[in-house]
Amino acid sequence: MRPLWLCWALWALPLAGPGAALTEERVLGSLLRQLRLSEAPVLDEADVERLIIPAHVRAQYVALLQRSHGARSRGKRFSQNFREVAGRFLVSEVSSHLLVFDMEQRLPPHSELVQAVLRLFQEPVPKAALRSHERLFPRSDRARGTVQWLHVRDDGSNRTSLIDSRLVSIHESGWKALDVTDAVNFWQQLRRPRQPLLLQVSVQREHLGPLASSAHRLVRFASQGPSGAGQREPQLELHTLDLKDYGAQGNCDPKAPVTKGTRCCRREVYIDLQGMKWAENWVLEPPGFLAYECVGTCQQPPEPLTFKWPFLGPRQCTASETTSLPMIVSIPEGGKPRPQVVSLPNMRVQKCSCASDGAPVPRKLEP
Repeated sequence: MRPLWLCWALWALPLAGPGAALTEERVLGSLLRQLRLSEAPVLDEADVERLIIPAHVRAQYVALLQRSHGARSRGKRFSQNFREVAGRFLVSEVSSHLLVFDMEQRLPPHSELVQAVLRLFQEPVPKAALRSHERLFPRSDRARGTVQWLHVRDDGSNRTSLIDSRLVSIHESGWKALDVTDAVNFWQQLRRPRQPLLLQVSVQREHLGPLASSAHRLVRFASQGPSGAGQREPQLELHTLDLKDYGAQGNCDPKAPVTKGTRCCRREVYIDLQGMKWAENWVLEPPGFLAYECVGTCQQPPEPLTFKWPFLGPRQCTASETTSLPMIVSIPEGGKPRPQVVSLPNMRVQKCSCASDGAPVPRKLEP
C-alpha cells in the first residue's frame, strides 16, 4: 500500500500539460480527485470476484465510452502568416460606424487563424475645437473606442458581441489598431463564407455622468481617403498559418524513431491498468487503454504578431483535442464492494497541434 503522504500528494497534484506523457501517477491522481479519495482502497480479491456489474452500470459505462469519442476538449491554438482585406463604411454617424468586409475566399484552406487586426484612420481634431474642449475640460482628453461583432440571425434579429475596447486620445491622429480575432473566429463558426463580416465601431465617453467630458465627440475615423483615393478605408489584417508547413503531421510513423527533427505528431502509448498494483481489485473496466502523447518539434513563425500577449512562449507540440476515459471501479460500501462508473477528463489525446503557451483560446459562439 502506498504511504498516506504520497497519496495525498497525488490527489493534489495537477495534471501535466496537454500532450505530456501519461504516467501511472497521473491516472491515479485523476481517479482519486474524481472520487474524492485520499488513497486507493484496498479490496479483498474474493469479494471482487463474486461482484456482478449490474446492467444499468454497464450501460452507463458504454454510453460514456461512446460519448468520449465524439466530445472533445479543445486546447490552445497559434499560427502566423499575413494577408490584408479592405473594408468599407456601410453606415457612418458621428460616434458610430458600421464596417463591412467581404470575407469570401479570404482565409485560405488548410490554414489556421491566429490574429485579426482592424486598422482605422483617426482624423486630427481641428485646432479651434481642440482649444474649446481644453477650456471646458482641461484634464480630460480621452474617449473609449469599442468594436463589436454584429451577427444578423436568420430571423432578421441582430446580436452584438464585444470584441475589443481601448482608450483613444483627441491629441493623436493616424492609424489605430484593434484586435478583432474573436470576431473573425465567430464568423468562421457560422460556416457561411458568402456572408460578410460586420463590425460596429463606436466612440463613447470615458466616464459616465452629467459632468463627463465630451471628448468622444471629437474623435473621427475617416470614411474616405484624400481625393477619393480610398487610402483611409478600414483595413483588416488576417494573420494565418499554412498548416502544411507549420502544423502537426497527424499520427507518428510507428516504424520511424522520434528524433529532434521529427515534426509534431501523435504517438501511441498503451496504459496497462492490469499491470498496476494499486488498480488490482479496484479498477474493473477497462483493463487498459490507448492514451497517446504528442512528440516532436514545431516550426517557429518568422514574423512577430501585431499584438503581443503576455508571457507568449515558443510554439510547442501539444494536445489540441482530448477526450475523457470512462472507468468502472469497485467502491467499498457497507463492507461489500459496489461498482461505480467514473469519467477521467483529458486522459486520451485525440489531436496534436503546434501551439504557443500563453496564446488565448478562441471563444465559442453562443446560441
